[in-house]
Amino acid sequence: MIFRPHHLALTLAIALGANAAIAADPAPLQAVESVNLTSYLGRWYQIAHYPNKFQAQCVSDTTADYRFLPQGRIEVTNRCKTATGATEEAVGEARLAQPRFLGIAVGKVLSTAKLQVRFAPALLGWVPGVWAPYWVVQLAPDYRYAVVSEPSREYLWILSRTPTLAPQDRAAINSLLQQQGFELARLQEDPHSAKP
Repeated sequence: MIFRPHHLALTLAIALGANAAIAADPAPLQAVESVNLTSYLGRWYQIAHYPNKFQAQCVSDTTADYRFLPQGRIEVTNRCKTATGATEEAVGEARLAQPRFLGIAVGKVLSTAKLQVRFAPALLGWVPGVWAPYWVVQLAPDYRYAVVSEPSREYLWILSRTPTLAPQDRAAINSLLQQQGFELARLQEDPHSAKP
């Protein structure tokens, strides 16, 4: 999930086990091999995330909904509850990452696990930096959970198809996050009022 200033965006700690020491310079982050985008569509509940300014107003019930648009792009609708009980919503767009020149795709798609997302108006889609990397770095074989980040590891979201994760799933996610060079202590849990 990614949130932009003045918008609720794309949209996702109780650390299970001790937080292992993180290497000063972890290996470059890798995305999963591929993502079946049709299976990835639908609703995701944000279970935990690295705190960021884009989501500072969100206190609970953070979700992301994905649906196909024409030209193979994906609409991203993120929602959350604020401290006042209001629901905030932002609608963005995701596309497959590929080499571009002046905003125009010039090469092959890099990976279905490496997307780019924006919440700025479409008119600004050509401006450098408007599209942010959205990498799926963990994914359950049955798509019951996903973990999203980007190459610098500054942002991290744990997503689930249900408002809670099974303890064994969370333990597996946390173990792999440590191997991937993430700091578990930075994770903030995201409560949900809905029950699975």
